[in-house]
Amino acid sequence: MPVALLMIGGEFDLSAGVMIGSSGLLLGYLTTHADLNIWPAMALVLLFGLAIGFLNGITVVKTRLPSFIVTLATFFILQGVNAAGTLQLTGQTAIQEIDSASGFDSARHFFAGDLTRYDFKVKILWWIGITIVGAWLLAKTRFGNWIYGSGGDPLAARNIGVPVARTKIALFMMTSGTAALMGIIEAIELRSMQSKEGIGLEFIFIICAVVGGCLLTGGFGSVIGTFFGASMLGMVQLGIIDAQWDSNWTYTFQGAILFAAVLLNAVVRARALKVR
Repeated sequence: MPVALLMIGGEFDLSAGVMIGSSGLLLGYLTTHADLNIWPAMALVLLFGLAIGFLNGITVVKTRLPSFIVTLATFFILQGVNAAGTLQLTGQTAIQEIDSASGFDSARHFFAGDLTRYDFKVKILWWIGITIVGAWLLAKTRFGNWIYGSGGDPLAARNIGVPVARTKIALFMMTSGTAALMGIIEAIELRSMQSKEGIGLEFIFIICAVVGGCLLTGGFGSVIGTFFGASMLGMVQLGIIDAQWDSNWTYTFQGAILFAAVLLNAVVRARALKVR
């Protein structure tokens, strides 16, 4: 959802995936090696995510470099820190036994528990809740208008008083902050975290947004559409597994879906402009 908002605002964040691993590793280190209670540790992890988002945003705004390049650099920096830093601090590239942390049981119930005997996870409620908040921000608030203006025509938006720089920084912070939340959920659910966790998911996030109707050029898109785009990709992944196909075919279907979505978005946009 935050990736979709960021794309509507005209920017990309290629570090969102690796931030999941960074956040999970940080949570694991704080709870297992620094002996910190898991609740204040989670607060620090969320602050870490917001800080990385702020650095990405302020760098893009101040240098006017493409967000693709800035966040790609962040991606490689975090990837290196995840592997080398974890190895240096713990002697291995993974942190385990997170469930030994103080307060783990209550945190698991809130972030990674099962609501029913059919494995309906609490994180589904987080997904739905974030979708509702994102849809409300985009459709019912002034900030939502700022997002559309910042992505559609930044210069014109700035001339009519839209705080384009602050809007984009806030969007980067939302993206990294949500990635940090996802890292927390994954670490608690798995009770461990690998240094390579999350790498590659940034492309899945972008595919979900594009399938949901977000243009790569910014200024147009929908949070609800992204919600259904994510649902579609999830069903494709589960369908391939249930059909007992080779799971590597998942990447082929993801690429085909992305290509089809881009073409469809281009056709719909061209027709809409023609009608206008």
